Amino acid sequence: MPRLATSRRQAAGCAPLPSAHTGSRYARHAPERTLLYALVEAHYPDFIARIEAEGRSLPGYVREAFDAYLRCGVLEHGFLRVVCEHCRAERLVAFSCKKRGLCPSCGARRMAESARHLVDEVFGPRPVRQWVLSFPYPLRFLFASKPEAIGPVLGIVHRVIAGWLADQAGIDRASAQCGAVTLIQRFGSALNLNIHFHMLWLDGVYVEATELPRRERRRARAPTTAQLTQLAATIAHRVCRHLTRKGWLEGEGESAFLADSAAGDDSMDGLRMSSITYRIATGRDAGRKVVTLKTLPGDAGSLEGDAGKVGGFSLHAGVARKHTKATSSKSCAATSRARRSASSGYRSHRREGCGISSRRRGEMGPRMSNGMRWTSSPSWRHWSRHLAPT
Repeated sequence: MPRLATSRRQAAGCAPLPSAHTGSRYARHAPERTLLYALVEAHYPDFIARIEAEGRSLPGYVREAFDAYLRCGVLEHGFLRVVCEHCRAERLVAFSCKKRGLCPSCGARRMAESARHLVDEVFGPRPVRQWVLSFPYPLRFLFASKPEAIGPVLGIVHRVIAGWLADQAGIDRASAQCGAVTLIQRFGSALNLNIHFHMLWLDGVYVEATELPRRERRRARAPTTAQLTQLAATIAHRVCRHLTRKGWLEGEGESAFLADSAAGDDSMDGLRMSSITYRIATGRDAGRKVVTLKTLPGDAGSLEGDAGKVGGFSLHAGVARKHTKATSSKSCAATSRARRSASSGYRSHRREGCGISSRRRGEMGPRMSNGMRWTSSPSWRHWSRHLAPT
């Protein structure tokens, strides 16, 4: 067993070892050389000190995620020496943190594995449409503080969309067979806390057939902007009614507001709200908007035009993939994507400009919160193998 390196520089210098092959070669991703790693390593201790000076403390899962990220992929924190059984070439492979809250490398691996599983084992050769639902700021805070509120809300959303698909296909709702996989994303394109749903729905409704294949698909047309707006209004009404009954919302309609019971039981509430509203969380500038580096022109692209918006709820369904493996893999990977690195650009132009702040701490969820939810008709397991790949 080789001796562990005594410093990060020494460890980085000893990998990769020479290879006898001249083709494509493995290259260690060296996280300690990235901008994100440098920012976390330089400012994380100061952030902890400021939090403690204010009489607060971070939950254990947040500290664990940051500490594990600073060790992930760094040789001095442990590695394996792997040897090719044919040419005897050797490599040093550092241990990974396998966390989902912060590390871009482990997040990208999880994204690839999830996409491959969805394509090969779940959807197969069937067309899929992506539905995206985002929520107003108060509900984002509620879902971050009370993860147990997400499941019932997701059930409401699924029932609304499944009923609409059945109506569009001209099938009775009781006999319509639908299926969806929802990935609960906790972050926005600006690394802010933004809990929203990415839902991959089978594009259409399946019904029983008298001949093989035993189930056939009835196509449902893509929703129009007016239909998306009506669906968003239905979802908003039912979700707010449910949350009011649970005691997390008070008031009615546009005058509804979060009840005191919506607050969390840890010290993360201030960080969560700052991350949601693009504000500085700690220090002498706490409460101020983040520094604007530059302003980019607004872009009213297809995402805005195809979305239905009601009272802070936004529903989009403009992305559909045919049943080819390549397009399905791309759609599933985009839905299960990991957080971006500190140096990556924005997907679209931001009207208020680009800011820098410590938002990632606020967007982290509890360790045991499930980010992928499955929804299907009760008999899915029994008849899904008979679906026609059309």
